[in-house]
Amino acid sequence: MKPPQDRRFETRSAANSRGVVVAPGLEMPCLIVDASDAGLRIRMDRGMALPSRIQIVDVALGLVIDAEVAWSKGNEIGVKRRGQAPLRGLVPSRLAPARDAFLRAGGR
Repeated sequence: MKPPQDRRFETRSAANSRGVVVAPGLEMPCLIVDASDAGLRIRMDRGMALPSRIQIVDVALGLVIDAEVAWSKGNEIGVKRRGQAPLRGLVPSRLAPARDAFLRAGGR
């Protein structure tokens, strides 16, 4: 029996870092399980429906990642990266909710 084939074009690496999912009316902690140049896999405390576009705050790196939900299975979610920006220092007003979440999560 052949092992399942990984369809990714980019290599992924384990991240296991703290994150926060931010969307209008939503701020939830998550775990960034693994990452590649094209996307991320995150794990939430519980399975829930998310909007198609979200922001993920990587607390350790001080980044916000604009993302599009690609798939969801239970409490794990796969997202495609659509851009990223630093959260340290001044940020544009569209990133203010992500910066606030970053600071509440203990980011500096």
